[in-house]
Amino acid sequence: MLHLSLCLVLAAAPGPDAGVNAEPGAALVPPVVNLPPKNPAPETMPFNQDTIRELVHLKQPQIERCWEQYLATQDKPVDGKLHTKFVITPAGTVRNATVLKKGTTVKNSELHKCVSTVLSTMTFPKPPDGKDHPVEYPFNLKAVR
Repeated sequence: MLHLSLCLVLAAAPGPDAGVNAEPGAALVPPVVNLPPKNPAPETMPFNQDTIRELVHLKQPQIERCWEQYLATQDKPVDGKLHTKFVITPAGTVRNATVLKKGTTVKNSELHKCVSTVLSTMTFPKPPDGKDHPVEYPFNLKAVR
């Protein structure tokens, strides 16, 4: 069984002038950031922990939306953990995505359903051995105060 983790930290986006020290009338040049391709094709990637981590990371914005929806129902900022489990099938699809009780500190069925739904939509490289591969993936969720 593969065990991976991801920490999501929600923060407000910097304002439009954040970090800009340009002369008046000077052209603004965005910083150079080396990012992976937006949507790498899973079938072109190796089947390993790094690929699984990368592909789950690409779903981070959708997981964050689930968390933000949950936080909107709370009176104060909350931190928490979701311990998820899913199976990567021989076809590279996800089956049985669930949030496990053990290791999960945020007990909210709507949040769990939202995260499970996001995980269920994922596609991974096909395992070369043609077998099911169970994965446990904890998410550490934090609200920036």
